[in-house]
Amino acid sequence: MMNERVAVNEFVRRQTRESGKSFSSQLSFEDIARHAEAQMSAGHFKEGYRNGVRLVVATADITKQFTCPFVKIDAATELSAKYVQRRSDENFYIQVRAKAGILLPAGKVELILYRHDVLAENDEQSTGAEWELISFHALPEGIDEMPMGPVTMMRNQLEFPGGTKANYSTDEWAHSVEFWQQYAALEME
Repeated sequence: MMNERVAVNEFVRRQTRESGKSFSSQLSFEDIARHAEAQMSAGHFKEGYRNGVRLVVATADITKQFTCPFVKIDAATELSAKYVQRRSDENFYIQVRAKAGILLPAGKVELILYRHDVLAENDEQSTGAEWELISFHALPEGIDEMPMGPVTMMRNQLEFPGGTKANYSTDEWAHSVEFWQQYAALEME
C-alpha cells in the first residue's frame, strides 16, 4: 500500500544551481513534492504528453522561490555547445547554453509528475508512491506553456534509453524547435 500520493524521484535531484535547469535554493525537493500533491488534489493540473504524466501548476508565492535558468537569445548572445549525457546508460547529446546574459524572472512553475506504472515501464520509479516528481520548469514571464525540448522528445519517440514512449505531432515538434531557438539556459558555474 502506498502512503504518499506524491514522492520525490531521484532523477529530479539533478536540478541544482549548477545544472542549468530550473532550481530552488529555498525549497527542498520534498517541499516541492508536497506542494505538487496539494495542488494536484485541488485540481490545479493538466494532463501531460501521455496518460500517467501530469503538469501541476505551482502557486504564485511558491513560483517566486524558483529560479528560471533561461535568457532570451539575441544577436549578441554567445552560445556554447557540449557533448554530454544525462546518465551513464543514455545516449550523448549536444547541450547548448548561453555563456552570459540576464536570467529571466519566473512567471510560472510547472511541476512534472509521472504515475508509478509509467515509471515502472523502464524501471525508473524511486518510491512506491502513486506519483513521483521527476522534474519542474520555471517558465520565463510571458510564457504560458514551455514545450518539451527536442532532445527529450526524440529520446521519447524513438524509445531510446531514458525515454518514455510517446508520439508527437508535427505542431509539437515545430513549437519545441521554435521555443529553443529563442531561449537558452545560462551556463551556471
